[in-house]
Amino acid sequence: MVSLINFLNDLIWGSVLIYLLIGGGIFFTLRLGFIQIRHFGHMFKVMKNSRKSDKEGISSFQALCTSLAARVGTGNMAGIAVALTLGGPGAIFWMWLIAVLGMATAFAESTLAQLYKTRDDDGNFRGGPAYYMEKGLGMRWMGVVFSVLLIIAFGLVFNSVQANSITQAAYVAFGFDPLYVGIALVVLSAFVIFGGIRKIARTAEVIVPVMALLYLALAMFIMLTNLEKVPDVLTLIFRSAFGLEEAASGALGYTVAQGMVQGIKRGLFSNEAGMGSAPNAAASATPYPPHPASQGYVQMLGVFVDTIVICSATVAIILMSGEYMPGSEITGIELTQRALSSEVGDWGGIFVAVAIFFFAFTSIIANYSYAETNLIFLEHNHKAGLNLFRCIVLGMVMFGAMAELPVVWIMADTSMGLMAIVNMIAILLLSGTVVTLAKDYNQQVKQGKVPSFNSRNHPDMLNQIEPGVWGKPQVTESENRSSIR
Repeated sequence: MVSLINFLNDLIWGSVLIYLLIGGGIFFTLRLGFIQIRHFGHMFKVMKNSRKSDKEGISSFQALCTSLAARVGTGNMAGIAVALTLGGPGAIFWMWLIAVLGMATAFAESTLAQLYKTRDDDGNFRGGPAYYMEKGLGMRWMGVVFSVLLIIAFGLVFNSVQANSITQAAYVAFGFDPLYVGIALVVLSAFVIFGGIRKIARTAEVIVPVMALLYLALAMFIMLTNLEKVPDVLTLIFRSAFGLEEAASGALGYTVAQGMVQGIKRGLFSNEAGMGSAPNAAASATPYPPHPASQGYVQMLGVFVDTIVICSATVAIILMSGEYMPGSEITGIELTQRALSSEVGDWGGIFVAVAIFFFAFTSIIANYSYAETNLIFLEHNHKAGLNLFRCIVLGMVMFGAMAELPVVWIMADTSMGLMAIVNMIAILLLSGTVVTLAKDYNQQVKQGKVPSFNSRNHPDMLNQIEPGVWGKPQVTESENRSSIR
């Protein structure tokens, strides 16, 4: 079984997905006119009003925190250590590259998720790739395939990954038995996920910003106390990315291909751009400005914060500490803990254990919310099987707490790769709609207006979107005078 999964991983990550992700990222970057660079400042301006919401949806800020809750977890701490161990420092360059390109991809998928969102039986907004595959492409079968993959990946496998990192970190820092940590994690997760999507969003809104800022502050402290090492670290990353380090040393180091694969794999696992996960959170929001593209900007910011900011903080901690050794058996969260402890003392390992608990715990509840949205897509009348599914999710959390790290990571890589392939095909087919929405939004910004989406101005989309979700929005004169240009 493991050999079959390894074969699939080699096929998916060795060729198909690398070309699809990089090619798709370049495609959207060009078609959207380098939107992640030209409109970099605009992402932050949109966030100024991101706490606005109504009874029908969560706020854009809550949607961002929910997506960051899923993004910011093991990928930022354990995953970066794995990338360094398996792909060398050069993997970090490719991780950065896929993040920059992925910002344009994230804009595309989250904008589409907003456009094609629906209301569930409780009046909450729901949406994501399965929904735009059905409504935008008229391919419900494709949405069903994606939903099944997402439920397996996020509802089951990824939650095992998060639980695994929590128990490993608790064991290294405190010597806690994984069994008892797993039981405690199941109880806490059950308390939140049985409360529904709004409780998940409120929990993420409180925990994620606090933990992210504390972790960044600690990383900044380490960088400031090791300023003389910064040029050497950057040189090492760039030389390794193009094989110059190995050529200079004459040693059998990691190849450029290995660095690319690990950097792209761990970068995607962390920021999820193109995977089709974050759009499930994006669709739940009532965006401001009231236009699908505004949530595209918000989620584009999410990719930047996750990979360029938080993942780079972990890179700085590990490479400046001197704990990274090529070929070492020490990897994952243990490497990050050792690196931090060597810089700030024993409490550094404890801090990582606490941070990974909160990051991974919020990832578990956010991952569940994604799976729930896709379960609703499959069932329509979802309440009968929802509680059973929640119990299965909690069972996988317990499984992950007790499983070995390599097995869990291999399963995560395969499910993530298959999901990304299906989603990338869909958003490339819907790229014309993405460009139309981006132009509509930015034309209104140039006119000094608060962008708003009127479905009547887009008759080709009118029959595809759910009635009543996108009518003619009301934007006051005072709001237009305070345009977010």
